[in-house]
Amino acid sequence: QVQLVESGGGLVQPGGSLRLSCEVSSFTLDYYAIGWFRQAPGKEREGVSCISGSPAKTFYGDAVKDRFTISRNNARKRVYLQMNSLKPEDTAVYYCAAYVQCGREPVGWGQGTQVTVSS
Repeated sequence: QVQLVESGGGLVQPGGSLRLSCEVSSFTLDYYAIGWFRQAPGKEREGVSCISGSPAKTFYGDAVKDRFTISRNNARKRVYLQMNSLKPEDTAVYYCAAYVQCGREPVGWGQGTQVTVSS
């Protein structure tokens, strides 16, 4: 069973930055793709970003391309999402998820961390 724990959410003003962190346990990070999806109230789940295993390839949703950067540290079993130039429409609960392959349905995800972008 995959276990993932997110951290780093919070309240930030428009144009600001946040870095989310995802700590994985119970499995070797090398074997899974790890990604982030988000869900805002009344909206459908939206894929944000994903990073595959070795060699690492990254994918981004159109709404966050050129603003968000995903990275991974296999030794520390962590995946990060650097979010810059945040907009109010980025407000959502962000979930870290494990995938057999980016683009497929997740095989597990964490409890989520709230990101609120507001002045």
